[in-house]
Amino acid sequence: MKQYLVIGLGSFGSSVLKTLYEAGEEVLGIDSKETEVQEIVNSNYAENAVILDATDEIQLKKIGVKNFDIVFVCVGAIEPSIMITLNLKELGVKKLIAKASSKKHRKLLEKVGADQVIYPEEYMGKRTALIAMEPNMIEHLRFSQDFLLAEIKAPSVFWEKTILEANIRKNYNVNIVGIKKITGKLIPNPTANTKLEKDDILIVVTDSKTANKLNGLIKKEFKED
Repeated sequence: MKQYLVIGLGSFGSSVLKTLYEAGEEVLGIDSKETEVQEIVNSNYAENAVILDATDEIQLKKIGVKNFDIVFVCVGAIEPSIMITLNLKELGVKKLIAKASSKKHRKLLEKVGADQVIYPEEYMGKRTALIAMEPNMIEHLRFSQDFLLAEIKAPSVFWEKTILEANIRKNYNVNIVGIKKITGKLIPNPTANTKLEKDDILIVVTDSKTANKLNGLIKKEFKED
């Protein structure tokens, strides 16, 4: 099992942390602010979250950052984000994914060695195009070659069944972390008794093979209709 480190537990970082944790992955979250860490603990988003200043190279060494397979830098402020990224690369982190708050920030992160930079504004533009080209499945974030977070239209075999009744995790190797209803309502972290309906958009964590299988099933249903 891979080990993940999430630095910066604001809205974006906590979302990444929660998704990994609910998918059963080993993940540690850190933030310099006690309030952010406490929010993670109180919300049961993860088992491991600690207060730590990631701009301090010594503190990063103490938690053994080079032992993590993937590190997410989710700090919005440019200066500390750059410093953290630089420290992590110098300490030998295998793969580093960083969030940028602007195009300039993205360029700086790339220059100091970030392996992948996520810039929300650019991402939303790409996502809009992907919806037009491939409305059945929209990939949000690929954590590794096989592990991804995506939006998928609910196949008809799920309709009018609860998540438990459909036995989705066992039968399809899919973990549903959110549901978008046709009304626009978002149901985060749905329970096993949540009923799935036609036109639901499922936010799932799964592997590429399963995602493609479900996408193929939806396309087949669409053609038959």
